[in-house]
Amino acid sequence: MVYAIVRAGGRQEKVSVGDLVTLDRVPGGAGSTFELPALLLVDGDQVTSAAADLAKVTVTAEVIENFRGPKIVIQKFKNKTGYKKRQGYRSSLTKVKVTSINS
Repeated sequence: MVYAIVRAGGRQEKVSVGDLVTLDRVPGGAGSTFELPALLLVDGDQVTSAAADLAKVTVTAEVIENFRGPKIVIQKFKNKTGYKKRQGYRSSLTKVKVTSINS
């Protein structure tokens, strides 16, 4: 089984060919492709972690859809002072499908 650890949106994700992964918003619409930088490549028992070898590795992904995440409610309250504050936040996300891992 071949899989790679890639850097995506400030996080690291474990991906293999055909996986659907949710990332922070990536520029481009549905159907566009882009490459993710690999940090580690595992091909069966062979593990590649050297920077020179990883420069040759390309992990290609295709954008499936752009969407907004669930609403996160932020509430602050201080007792006996009448202070309360309510905020909301929805992150912009992208669902991608990994199409190939070439080494």
